[in-house]
Amino acid sequence: MRDATVVDPYHPQITPLLVVISGPSGVGKDSLVEAMKEHGAQFHFVITATSRPPRPGEIHGVDYFFVSPAAFEAMVEQDELLEYAIVYEQYKGIPKQQVREALASGQDVVMRLDVQGAATIKRLLPEAILIFLTASSEAELVERLQKRQTESEAQLQRRIETARQEMERIVEFDYVVINRECELDDAVAKVLQIIQAEHLRVHPREVSLA
Repeated sequence: MRDATVVDPYHPQITPLLVVISGPSGVGKDSLVEAMKEHGAQFHFVITATSRPPRPGEIHGVDYFFVSPAAFEAMVEQDELLEYAIVYEQYKGIPKQQVREALASGQDVVMRLDVQGAATIKRLLPEAILIFLTASSEAELVERLQKRQTESEAQLQRRIETARQEMERIVEFDYVVINRECELDDAVAKVLQIIQAEHLRVHPREVSLA
């Protein structure tokens, strides 16, 4: 039973949201977040720390915090991460202080996470909003992964198999958005509509980060 909090319909309180954009490799999570920024969406994007080397065009402190495995392990020991995981034999994690400060400032917070990381966030912070981004078909997803040409054939096949397993976890999410080829703006519009709708809830999701 919900508490009897008095809601003023003329002056609704805006509660910052924690939004997780997730889905298999190749569905366009990075592109979606960048397009959201270009559309003028106001949010704090949480930069993930990773021990993997940067890909061509990626910038430290913008796309990811690129750190050595030893530096990442030190962050774990000092409890500086909200969650972390080993993904394709490389560390990935969310710096805790970033999230705490952004929520305290009243900003919506957006995270881009793999499916495993999204599940961890939902367990730690049940009021987080999980959006599963997917391609229109498995064939399209495989084609996108092949076009990246950043991995060996064995690594590519591993990602494809992992993507199939991750697709089965869609039931753990709150929303699903299809990012069709050449229709990124449509996917962005749907994500922004979800965020807007969540802000209109009579009983907002209040994220509490200790």
